[in-house]
Amino acid sequence: MIYTYRLITSLLYPLFILIIYLRKIFNKEDKIRFKEKIFSSTFLKEFNGGKKLIWFHAASIGEVQSIIPIINQLNKKNDKFNFLVTTITFSSGKYIKEELKHYNNVAHRYLPIDVNFLIKKFITIWKPYVVFFVDSEIWPNLILNLKKKNVPISVINGRLTKKSFKKWKILSKTAHKVFSKFDLILTSNMESKNYFEELGGKNIFHFGNIKFLNKINFEVVKNNNENILKSKNLWCATSTHYNEEKFCIKTHLKTKEKINDLLTIIIPRHIERSEQIKSLCLEHKLNAQIINKGDKIFNETDIAIINSFGVLPEYLKYARSALIGKSLLEKFDKDGGQNPILAAQMGCKIYHGPYISNFDDIYMFLKDKNLSQEISTIHNLSDNLIKDLKTKKNLDQSKDLFDKIGETILEKTFKEIDNFLNYENL
Repeated sequence: MIYTYRLITSLLYPLFILIIYLRKIFNKEDKIRFKEKIFSSTFLKEFNGGKKLIWFHAASIGEVQSIIPIINQLNKKNDKFNFLVTTITFSSGKYIKEELKHYNNVAHRYLPIDVNFLIKKFITIWKPYVVFFVDSEIWPNLILNLKKKNVPISVINGRLTKKSFKKWKILSKTAHKVFSKFDLILTSNMESKNYFEELGGKNIFHFGNIKFLNKINFEVVKNNNENILKSKNLWCATSTHYNEEKFCIKTHLKTKEKINDLLTIIIPRHIERSEQIKSLCLEHKLNAQIINKGDKIFNETDIAIINSFGVLPEYLKYARSALIGKSLLEKFDKDGGQNPILAAQMGCKIYHGPYISNFDDIYMFLKDKNLSQEISTIHNLSDNLIKDLKTKKNLDQSKDLFDKIGETILEKTFKEIDNFLNYENL
């Protein structure tokens, strides 16, 4: 089956090129660096010899955020490593550039598509010492070629949904060939631990979800709209998808009947839809404003649509409640939910729809702590928002809870990673 996969991906290579170019046209790819995904001529190495290279592959911003504390720890412990972080999403490239700019030993590249000759070339150029796959990123050509080079590979925060497990289970021989190649697997939840074991994984541990690791310094979180955000009754809807914004708009209208000076902040999952969301607001006769980095929010604005990356904390800090998107619509039944940890860390009461299978374990934890609640109707959400807006936000309480959890997970996770790196061979 592996040979079939390699043949198919090679034959589809011209189509992949076309798709990437089309995505660039529609602003879904980096307009300058998109070629990193499809052309080996762009596989330029950033570091010269001397230090071993640790390679982290993290698909998008959420996964990148979770590994920053680990990179920080490794840098504190020694200066023997350079780091390569590969990602897939356009937004992740911008985020990494900003978050890791103080390190001169961290490089970012977009991961080439999983076509055999591209992957071989990329590995040959970068020559990694070890590779960590973050979350659910499983690419057969990449994994098998790394093992041919005898490169130790690990999964950290490994996550397999029931849906993806069933797909791999159909190809059980292929799955075993791929998953058995990992030398260490650290899972985000017990369900995934069982799935990895059944698919042929070995040396598997579960210490907790490393997305709890990302500490927030509330003092450095600033927003040039601080005065108006403090003066308004504010709630956020984050990571929203098409049709979920309509739910938020109607919730705003319902809540506004009881709450004066209501400001709804919508932070869509795909910011290129900002104009579309604004048009929807105008249809409901609401004052809508698209906010780019540095823009001032007008006092008369009903709904502010955030049109920039990496600014979630700047708005969640002032919100009492947050609705997490990709959870309200039935089409998300099999892979619903977005990560609510950041909003919870920022002291927000979390609301979500019924479709949260991607982050079941995290939502279960938040529910046990009375930090989250499932909602199904506009009236239900509105009633809860009204209650929340009448209570005082406690940032210190949230910070203490999540810092304690994060420290425990980091200690155990880093111990395993530390052992895995095998400093004696450096």
